[in-house]
Amino acid sequence: MSPVWRLSVEAGLEAERQLLDAVHAGEEEWALLFWRPSDRALVMPRRLSRLPGFQAADIGCAALGWPIALRDTGGEPVPQSSAVLNVALAYALPADDDEQARIETAYLRLCEPICQWLRAMGLVPGLGEVPGAFCDGRFNVTLGRRKLVGTAQRWRRRTADGRLVVLVHGAILLEDQREAMVEVVNRFYQGCGLGQRCLATSHVALEEWMTPAWPETASLGHWFEAPWGTWLPPSGARGHAVDLTTRAAEAPVGCRR
Repeated sequence: MSPVWRLSVEAGLEAERQLLDAVHAGEEEWALLFWRPSDRALVMPRRLSRLPGFQAADIGCAALGWPIALRDTGGEPVPQSSAVLNVALAYALPADDDEQARIETAYLRLCEPICQWLRAMGLVPGLGEVPGAFCDGRFNVTLGRRKLVGTAQRWRRRTADGRLVVLVHGAILLEDQREAMVEVVNRFYQGCGLGQRCLATSHVALEEWMTPAWPETASLGHWFEAPWGTWLPPSGARGHAVDLTTRAAEAPVGCRR
């Protein structure tokens, strides 16, 4: 069992970048990171910083206690706080994978272990879009047709061998902060003059189904162990998974061996 790292949002985003960098450099074939924010931020793709009204929206979000942080993956604004468990998986695309299906495959490699973990608790997860959810997408993990986990990914190509590498990320809402999270997302959209709005009722926290929720995360790492042998190169594959033992102190950025 390895830790859930307690990191500031900026440090957590940097840790994910370093995770992808390690795979891109050929130091690892795959790597897995679990982290929980020690502060709050509204995280969004860098492209949104070019929106008209971004500066005013930034000020408005900070006034609500959610400063904006920019990430490398795509999608839409996502609130990050201590209510969230982040799962980051980075790997080099196996030689026998279909490149055309790589985006869907990457999402399933992240989502299926999470779904198996939820099923083991007696829950019935699904995958799909949820109208009114922030950063909505086909590969949300849902409970009761409400969004529990949001996902995003980023791809790069290694220069050494031409292989594609990916970072796929999931944010699992453990504690019910739906109202505050939706409020800040809508404040951002309003500040940028966008008509899009989100609904708190489109989201769900694990603690609404399972109380207390955080102790259940101790078994999540187990569900990421079994699949590796089925899609990594058969010999010489280097990689590591971060299991789940909670640490209160902040970890060194990167969290890899």
